[in-house]
Order: sequence, then structure tokens, then C-alpha cells
Amino acid sequence: MDEERDPKKGPDEGADEEPREFLPPLDFASVVFPFYSQALIKLGLMEDPIKGGGDIDVDFAKRLIDILDLLKERTKGNLEAKESDFLESCLIQLKMHYMQKADILKV
Repeated sequence: MDEERDPKKGPDEGADEEPREFLPPLDFASVVFPFYSQALIKLGLMEDPIKGGGDIDVDFAKRLIDILDLLKERTKGNLEAKESDFLESCLIQLKMHYMQKADILKV
């Protein structure tokens, strides 16, 4: 005889399976955020969650910033206002931190 399932749960919920890895919603921020967070790690502003500690590489951080700049240029006019604002905010923060780390900007 089949098990009775909770009507509030989907057909696969409650089954004897390993929990699935959490996947964030698929939106524009999920494209930008990995580059942003990796640049923060390479600038020494965030700990690497896999290696631990900091692995500072200012040149690699610059490459990640350039990729986000390229994304901004190629998506110009196609983003919603909040997406454009999010990308611009990430770029401003990264560029300021990069200039400080690269000793371009004295604060």
C-alpha cells in the first residue's frame, strides 16, 4: 500500500532522499555575485570559504572587475533599474577597494 503524503508537500518532499544542495533563485544578481565575492576574496576583504584565510591577488581582482565592467557595457539598456543599480554598486565598491589595495588611492 502507498504511503500517505502530506498534501502541502510536493511529490518528492518527505521522501527518504539526501537533502538537495540549496540553489539560490536564478536572477541577475546570481550572475554578478560570484564575480563580486571572488574579487573581494582576491582583494583580501573576505576570507576564502574553501581555503580559509586570504589569498590576495590584486591583478586577478582587477580581471574580475573588468569582467563586471564588460557585463555592464554589454547589458546596457537591457537591465531593470534595480539590476543596473546592483551592478553599479558592486563595481563602485570593488573599484574603490582595488585602488586602495593597488596603492592608487591614498585614503
